[in-house]
Amino acid sequence: MPGLLRGVARTAVVAGTATAVSNRVSRRQQGRWAQQDYQQAPPQPVASAEPPPAPPTVDMSSKIDQLKQLGELKAQGVLTEAEFEDQKRRLLDS
Repeated sequence: MPGLLRGVARTAVVAGTATAVSNRVSRRQQGRWAQQDYQQAPPQPVASAEPPPAPPTVDMSSKIDQLKQLGELKAQGVLTEAEFEDQKRRLLDS
């Protein structure tokens, strides 16, 4: 009986190790394929999100509305953090 138990234990260890290695290989392959897909994907066009030029006499409520619109565009992923900061600076400087 000890020989049978040893054989079963050995089989369980080998099967467990094979499963772990197989899962790791699968994850690495998926990561590589995802990276290749990302690199081969054509760049998506970036929508111009520049606010219209403000008239010389702009009240504060208009600026707040434009800032809200910029925030929504950033939240949607249309604007990057740098683009958002640049547009915000332009708006507040005007």
